[in-house]
Amino acid sequence: MKVYEQAPELKELGAGVQISPNGSRILFDLGLKDEIMALASEPEGKEVRLWNTGRTWKLFDLGPVSMEIYGFPYLTLHRNDLHKTLAEAFIKRCPDGLVLGHACTGVEETASEAVLSFEGGMTATADIVVGADGVHSVIRNCLFGDGDPSFTGIVAWRGVIPWADVAPHMQRPVGTNWIGPGGHVIHYPLRRGELMNYVSVVERDDWQVESWSTQGTTEECLADYEGWHEDVRGLIRAVGTLNKWALILRPPMEQWSQGRVTLLGDACHPTLPFLAQGANMAIEDGLVFARALEAHNEDHVRAFEAYEAARVERTAKIVRGSEGNIARFHNPALASEAGAVDYVDAEWTREKITERYDWLFRYDALTVPLSSGA
Repeated sequence: MKVYEQAPELKELGAGVQISPNGSRILFDLGLKDEIMALASEPEGKEVRLWNTGRTWKLFDLGPVSMEIYGFPYLTLHRNDLHKTLAEAFIKRCPDGLVLGHACTGVEETASEAVLSFEGGMTATADIVVGADGVHSVIRNCLFGDGDPSFTGIVAWRGVIPWADVAPHMQRPVGTNWIGPGGHVIHYPLRRGELMNYVSVVERDDWQVESWSTQGTTEECLADYEGWHEDVRGLIRAVGTLNKWALILRPPMEQWSQGRVTLLGDACHPTLPFLAQGANMAIEDGLVFARALEAHNEDHVRAFEAYEAARVERTAKIVRGSEGNIARFHNPALASEAGAVDYVDAEWTREKITERYDWLFRYDALTVPLSSGA
């Protein structure tokens, strides 16, 4: 097995990811529990706060409660820590398996193999290819095109803050979602409390670049959150480097595979970050795909069919659910405290929270049924 990565080296990149019990279940089964827990934060719960007054509602408990209900923890990790842990485990199993500095430019097939092309004229052949190359997937574009993308009218900001630079009253082991008309802000601890992750989104139509690496300024971000609570504005001022990107919608794909090539993760189901399931979906995909290959003796046609049959409906539901949270997090009723109280009391009842999240967290990629394929 070979993994071709476009980056010339593995280095610190990105911000935080949330790994809910459906994801930690898989990481632990892969034998990575100790490594992951040494790097992760484990929030005690999640809460909602009102954009201008800071009024707080508890959503649900995590920590021991997650273990009691689901058998696995809800974790928050720096993306680089997760990548590094997975890469080290892979290299330990396949010492020559990770090939850096290979930016894919296309894929073609012959009767007996798939041929990958890379920048600089390099090529590689394989029995099958899995395109796990993200939202701008070259492999997806070769197979199916770009997926009819459309701009949501929303721009996202992200960054990390040293814990010591966070106001003392904000140094709490919880995940917080500030909600307001036209925007929301999320923050949670990373690296066992060494860092705080900051992500915010705001409705604006003047920035449509879908890139996580474009830097913005503190002043621009503060302008997006004029009138928001000082706790939010204080976090913005504390972020060292703020990156911004446009949020783009793509309709869920009904087919992920063609010939000897299939897709995984954001390449086939890019989603808005409003259910915190992007990383978890990719982890689930990988486990189910491996099971399908094993179940069908590496007959790729049958394995691809079983893989898609097990995953397409779930991932499409997550994509649609994430899109649905735009209206929930940005509702005009949140403009006034009276309207917000009524709205939160209606939208975040125990029953509705359970309905929105329980099916996500209970999913078990280790045992989900696989079809027999063709």
